[in-house]
Amino acid sequence: MKMESILLGVLLEHPSTGYDLKKYLDTHGRFLRSNTQMSQVYRSLNSMEKQGWVTHEVDPRPGAQDAKTYRVTQEGATVFLDWLTGPYQPPSRFQDPELSVRLTFSGFMSAEQLLHILDTEIETRQAEIARYRNRDRRQLWAPTIPFDAELADSVGERMHLMGAAAIDAHVANMIELRRDLLDGKLSSRSLTALPGDALSREAR
Repeated sequence: MKMESILLGVLLEHPSTGYDLKKYLDTHGRFLRSNTQMSQVYRSLNSMEKQGWVTHEVDPRPGAQDAKTYRVTQEGATVFLDWLTGPYQPPSRFQDPELSVRLTFSGFMSAEQLLHILDTEIETRQAEIARYRNRDRRQLWAPTIPFDAELADSVGERMHLMGAAAIDAHVANMIELRRDLLDGKLSSRSLTALPGDALSREAR
């Protein structure tokens, strides 16, 4: 997961300073990307500005250092939406933030686009469960230093059960989210409507 995708999404929700972006990553976005340094935020902003994805305005602050407020350009918005609504390849670990980041910025998608992501995630994780849940988990231990095989087996089995419960809960949550999306409980927009469609019709 590239930090630029997260920063573009946040900036499209509301123009921000580098400090604001760091604060977001430390609070609301702390589960999307961990341990982000301020230098990394500014490095990404500089890179995105050179590529024409963002631009900034200087906000004079008497008695303090001037602040730069960043906004996303049309090119940057296109780059972000191409990633957000493009092909979703579930990561090997369902805990990885790739899905969470997309869900965080679901307001930029149609319900149909979000539904496709959810279907891909659910199908992938159900296939993993079918393939790996009942695999042969026996280990052929050959330690070269003192080793408690009974303890290792017991803890390993406990971790398997914990992991099984976690992925089962994840799949159940995604199925419930999918159902509520189809039932219209999450948005008043039609399934295929994109954000801003109603405003565009009103303007016409």
